[in-house]
Amino acid sequence: MSYGRPTPRKRFPLSLRRHPVPWEQQRPTWTEARPAVIAQALKRAQGRPSGNWYVVGATDDIAKDKPLARTIEGQEVVVWRAADGGLVGGPGICPHLGAPLRDSPVRCGALVCHWHGLALKGTPFAGWEPWPVHDDGLLVWVRIDRLGGESPLSAPVVPARPPLTEALSAIYTGIGICEPEDIVANRLDPWHGAWFHPYSFADLTVVDLPELKEEKRGVGGDRGFAVDVSYKLAGRLVVPVRALFTAPEPRTVVMHITEGEGQGSVVETHATPLGTDSQGRPQTAVIEAIVAASQRRGFSAVRTAAPLLRPLIRSAAGRLWRDDLAYAERRWQLRSTGRFPA
Repeated sequence: MSYGRPTPRKRFPLSLRRHPVPWEQQRPTWTEARPAVIAQALKRAQGRPSGNWYVVGATDDIAKDKPLARTIEGQEVVVWRAADGGLVGGPGICPHLGAPLRDSPVRCGALVCHWHGLALKGTPFAGWEPWPVHDDGLLVWVRIDRLGGESPLSAPVVPARPPLTEALSAIYTGIGICEPEDIVANRLDPWHGAWFHPYSFADLTVVDLPELKEEKRGVGGDRGFAVDVSYKLAGRLVVPVRALFTAPEPRTVVMHITEGEGQGSVVETHATPLGTDSQGRPQTAVIEAIVAASQRRGFSAVRTAAPLLRPLIRSAAGRLWRDDLAYAERRWQLRSTGRFPA
C-alpha cells in the first residue's frame, strides 16, 4: 500500500546521491517528531491485545538435546522439542526441589532434570503445568496468562511476512535496561533515523502520520508511519525505499518495505520484558526478525548464501541497536526519575 506522493519504480534498485548533505546540515526533524504524536502511537499500541503471548526466541535456537530458556517478567521459562518434533514449554523451575531446568538435557523428547532425574514430557506432572507454545516458523512464543492479565488468544498476533521459503531471514537479540514501552517508543519515532544512524540512513522523510487521515490503513489494518528513506551501501550509493511502521500489538513494531527494492520485506521488533537486574532496574530483550525478500532473479543465490549472510545481517542490526538501546535506556532513566519531557 502506498502513502502520500508516489515513488517511481526504477529498473535499477540503486541510486547515487548527487549532492550528499553533511550530517550537521541536513534538515532538522525535531519539530516534526512531536512527543504527543509518538505518545499517541505508543498508547494505541498498548491498547491492542497481545493475548498474553511473549516471544521467547528463535525457532532455530531450539536444539534437539537441550531447551530454549528465557526469563520473562521474572518467570523462568523453558521450551523444548517433544519426541514428535513439536514444541512444548512451561515453567523453568523443577517442581521437585527448584532446579533450573534451563540446564537440563532433553532425552527422547523429555526434559530430564539434572538434579534428580524428574522427566517432563510436556504434560502435567508432579506439580509442573505446561503453557501454550506457538512456533510461527521463525520465532517461538509462549503464553503466560498470569503475567499478561488479558483475555487469552489462541495464537499470537504474528505480522504478515513473505513466505520464509522464498526469503532470507536472520534474528538479532539484545538486552537493555528499560521497559518494553521504551523499545516500542524508539521504533515509533522514525524521525531520528538519519540523525542518530547516519552510517545507515539518509534522506529520511516521514510522508504520512497515523493521525492525518483516519481512513488510511496499513498492513494488517493498522495505521502507521509511512517513511521515504535511503539505505546507505557505500559512499554515495544508496537504496531508496518506502517503509511503513506499524504496531500490531503492545510489544511489537513492524517495518514493511512497501515500495522499492525488497518490497514485501519486513523487520519485526519484539520487546520481551525479562524482569529486574541486581540493582532493581527493568531489563528488556529486543528480539528482532529481519525477513528479506526480492522478486529479482538473482535473489535465489542470495538465499543460498544465507549461512554466510546471516552473521553480517545480525552485525548490522547490532550496530543499530547499540544506539537504539542507548536511546531506550535514556528514555527509561528520565521516565523513572520524573524528568521525561511532558
